[in-house]
Amino acid sequence: MTDQKFYVVGGEYADTSFKELAHGGEREVHGPFREPEAKDFWRTITAKTVDNAMVRYVLTAEEEINGKIYWIVGGEYADTTFMRPVTGKGIEAYGPFEKGDALDFWRSITAKTVDYAMVRYDIRENWGDR
Repeated sequence: MTDQKFYVVGGEYADTSFKELAHGGEREVHGPFREPEAKDFWRTITAKTVDNAMVRYVLTAEEEINGKIYWIVGGEYADTTFMRPVTGKGIEAYGPFEKGDALDFWRSITAKTVDYAMVRYDIRENWGDR
């Protein structure tokens, strides 16, 4: 069982694009919860607002709340298409990081491998959710 925490995030929005909160309000953040409790809370809060199309709540992983949604992914590849890792080696993944920390880590790891044409690392958003 994972110790990952979740939040229920949302509120009443200005329109159904769900990008801007109504009346300049602040986003509601409830939690942290373990996943089953987060789902239970989400069901409870959405049941209370089911008749208002402008209200929306979503489950959000703790890493997203903290801004830690970036991963460094890569390694040594079989060829320069960078689609298949070298036989016997898997894709390396480091993270999650906040954006600035991800960039710093990427710079560090790519500086060490700059002379190797078959090694590549990328910064990916939400890669660990796969």
